[in-house]
Amino acid sequence: MRFIFGAQMAWHGVAVNPLRSGLTVLGVAIGVASVISLMGIGEGARLAVVRQFKSLGSNVIVIKAHDVKAEFQPEEARELLERVSGLEYASPVARTNAVMKWRRARGQVDILGVSSDFPQLRDHKLVSGRFFTPWHVEQRSSVAVLGYNIGAGLLGGRSPVGQTFTLNGQTFRIVGVLEKKGEGHGEGIDDKLIIPYTTALKIAGKSTVDEIWVKAESAKAADLAIAQMGRIYRRKLGLDNKAPVSAGGGEKQGETPGQGSEMGKPVEPQPAPGPETPGEDSRPGLELGKDIITITNLNTLVKEADKANRVMTLLLGGIAAVSLLVGGLGIMNIMLVAVTERTGEIGVRRALGAKRSDLLTQFLLEALYLSGMGAAAGTFAGLWGVGLFNRYGLTAVVSLEAVKVAVMVALGCGLLFGVYPAWTAASVPPVEALRR
Repeated sequence: MRFIFGAQMAWHGVAVNPLRSGLTVLGVAIGVASVISLMGIGEGARLAVVRQFKSLGSNVIVIKAHDVKAEFQPEEARELLERVSGLEYASPVARTNAVMKWRRARGQVDILGVSSDFPQLRDHKLVSGRFFTPWHVEQRSSVAVLGYNIGAGLLGGRSPVGQTFTLNGQTFRIVGVLEKKGEGHGEGIDDKLIIPYTTALKIAGKSTVDEIWVKAESAKAADLAIAQMGRIYRRKLGLDNKAPVSAGGGEKQGETPGQGSEMGKPVEPQPAPGPETPGEDSRPGLELGKDIITITNLNTLVKEADKANRVMTLLLGGIAAVSLLVGGLGIMNIMLVAVTERTGEIGVRRALGAKRSDLLTQFLLEALYLSGMGAAAGTFAGLWGVGLFNRYGLTAVVSLEAVKVAVMVALGCGLLFGVYPAWTAASVPPVEALRR
């Protein structure tokens, strides 16, 4: 009965000053809403970046030449499958562009030349038709698989498989359409044409590629494969044949271990006396002072992006939490004012037999009422804010963790900042309280 009576008195103390109580609740609500909405934005950005990297495929390693003289022969992709353990698929990559003519429409399109292993290598399914075969690659066939946006735009959403178009005057047959990846995902694959790399090299007028993609069996196999490929390309380029140095998930060929590579500064390549492996020749005339070849594990990029965005989310949450602290100080201020105004009431209650614990409970409950209402209002406002951000193009998600943290901190602030005013009220001597 004492507790119920104290709870009723606490609610009366809140309700008797609606404007003052409302402003206090508003301060807490703003803090809670800020935490939920800002952490929702941060979490949404983190998930968007992680999804963007994951859209490139899992356990994928990208080998890229940054010097024309270090570019790869297409056959090197198959050689890597034979020489490096733990690899499942490999593909040379040729990038070019051409003028595409479809009926009366024409325009410039980006072309991606790959092998028949592309769907398995990049974990990319088809929505219509099939992918081209190794025979198509070998015969330099004029076949194409369309990115989703191009495929959907040709016939107003109907499957264009079996139709033909021209690239630079050469007729191509459509054999398939890739599944949609979404804007900003898969390196813009939805707006590209995918053709055999042999055909792409013919269009580009080249015989070498500057990229090779490989896929490992597992994340562990990918790390081991990077080390092996680092040694292979050091020998091929005629660089110092030592254990490769990993930098940010990738090997940078053009750095000599032990000579500053750990500081992220490429060292000028020093030609070796001669090739160390039969069939592997050094590449003279390479441009000095730059990365010649980089070997990048996309799994590592996903982890680094995830870690960086988590830090950003925590920073946003920390900034928003300052407003929660301000709301808690507002509760303390209002409760101190309430104690001062109600000194006579406190004296009467003490004279009628109320214990110090009763007064302590009453004023703590008042603080909890204010913080609880602020937390509830702030939660609804924060969820509404997340929806508003999504409506206007920003990526934001409702983080249950952020909701729990914000509500618990708000209630904790109510208790923390309500203790001193409650203790002050309970410590006033009855005679002194009646005299005031």
